[in-house]
Amino acid sequence: MTTPDKHQPIHWESRNLIRAIEAAGVALWAWNVDSDNLTLDDHAYDLWGVERCKDVTFEDLSAHIHPADRDRVRAAFNATRAIIGAFEIDFRAIVNGELKWIAARGQGDDEGIINRVMFGIFLDVTSRKQAEEGRELLAGEMSHRVKNLLAIASGLTAITSRSTTTVDEMAHELTLRLTALGRAHDLVRPVPGQTHAPSSLLGDLLTVLLAPYDDLGAFSGRIRVSVPRISVGEASTTVLALIIHELATNSLKYGALSVNTGTLDVSSSAHDAAITIVWAERGGPKVTAPTGPAGYGSRLVERSITGHLRGSIVYDWAEEGLVVTLLVDPNRLAS
Repeated sequence: MTTPDKHQPIHWESRNLIRAIEAAGVALWAWNVDSDNLTLDDHAYDLWGVERCKDVTFEDLSAHIHPADRDRVRAAFNATRAIIGAFEIDFRAIVNGELKWIAARGQGDDEGIINRVMFGIFLDVTSRKQAEEGRELLAGEMSHRVKNLLAIASGLTAITSRSTTTVDEMAHELTLRLTALGRAHDLVRPVPGQTHAPSSLLGDLLTVLLAPYDDLGAFSGRIRVSVPRISVGEASTTVLALIIHELATNSLKYGALSVNTGTLDVSSSAHDAAITIVWAERGGPKVTAPTGPAGYGSRLVERSITGHLRGSIVYDWAEEGLVVTLLVDPNRLAS
């Protein structure tokens, strides 16, 4: 048995070329510049979803091209003979109810023309286009998020500066607030290819936000969360994160979370008209209702509830523990 010579030149036989073309997913076309007829190979017929026949006119294929791209593609094909060098055009086609991206490639300026026939290829580039659209969508989403977060950070900085007395206290409070926002936004981070608006579940959001305040972790220590499966939209996630942070911070300073014996229960019920979220503290210091004007944090919570969430907040300053009842609009919570 002889060993093939590795330096022996490869013979590009037609069957080998066909194997390479099929492996690359290339569809072949031939265009008669006089009759305007196109001859396709089997892969091209399948790509376009047309019946196999000897000739296909441009109009036959044009019926499958997306209406928004049809005139552009027609003009491009008519201009190909005047183009010097290779040409390529990407366009959308609707085949059997499915949207595809097709790339047509060929050689202009009559180069390589044989018996008035030009040759080229079609490629299905749907995956590449979807990836590009996903990256563009993600870039736009990130730009939108960064602008929103900068605006929120600016507002929080102003609020924190007015509610604290020292630089260290301000830095600590602002860091906690921004960290709460960061944890909340991790839950609604968009992913490429996502077809619906980002959202999180209320139970997941509350657990993530409250975990830092519980030495043993949510659900297993002093903080218990029991809520039904309720979806929270991206915008409401930010608002709810600020509200929960303010309530938890106050509890850590003055309420049930300020002592080892204190507990916090967060529960919820959903109805058509409103979603009720109950924040109940027990086992902490004796509770007394505040007498002075509301602080900036309390006013932030009030504005957030009545503004974006179109609801209300009620404080029950019971001696055995504070109970806060939030009523929110289900439609606004999901936005």
